[in-house]
Amino acid sequence: MRARGLLITIDGPAGAGKSTIAKRLAASLGYLYLDTGAMYRSVALAAKRKGISFQDEEALARLAREMDLRLEPSGDGVRVLLEGEDVSEAIRTPEIDRLSSLVAQVPGVRAALSARQKELGQEGGVVAEGRDMGSFVFPEADLKFFLTATPEVRAKRRLAQLESKGLKADYEKILADIVERDKRDRERKIAPLVVPEGAIVIDTSDKTPQEVLELLLNHVKGKLHD
Repeated sequence: MRARGLLITIDGPAGAGKSTIAKRLAASLGYLYLDTGAMYRSVALAAKRKGISFQDEEALARLAREMDLRLEPSGDGVRVLLEGEDVSEAIRTPEIDRLSSLVAQVPGVRAALSARQKELGQEGGVVAEGRDMGSFVFPEADLKFFLTATPEVRAKRRLAQLESKGLKADYEKILADIVERDKRDRERKIAPLVVPEGAIVIDTSDKTPQEVLELLLNHVKGKLHD
């Protein structure tokens, strides 16, 4: 057992339910929720605001290394502070969604953010959520989960999420974006989206968040009692 508890990773494609489950699992265990997607989104937002070209890999990597980014626990997960500003909502738009996928393909950005992530996770007591947590950042994790769902189910979830925030969205466009994002993530040269070795795969397509959470908690309890 690590100093602060288990190191748990949750990976999977966009819309599989990773964020919802990771937040709830971390809250149930009293662990830190490490939202790595928010880190890539923050780089994308900062680059957009500074007018940095998304083709300028050197500038993007420098931004990822040097920007003031903090993740703070909050009641419903994590508060994202970029240069002292709360950008928790600003990074959750379809545009930043798309741009963060481009940013995530830059090796220097992944290296900079992975180093920050490893620092946060090394003592345990962490639920790390992303696309390469169990395969690349924390291959030594105590428990690895991979959540998946059909593209259609994931698109419906994303549509509901956006509409709940009062944002206009089109199901067919979201579905096309998800299919394109999956392809980019799988074909990425650095840390592509794969099922990590030793991961427990859970299809969330026909399960409620509570059902998925209970499945994960059962595995965690088993690990804690090993």
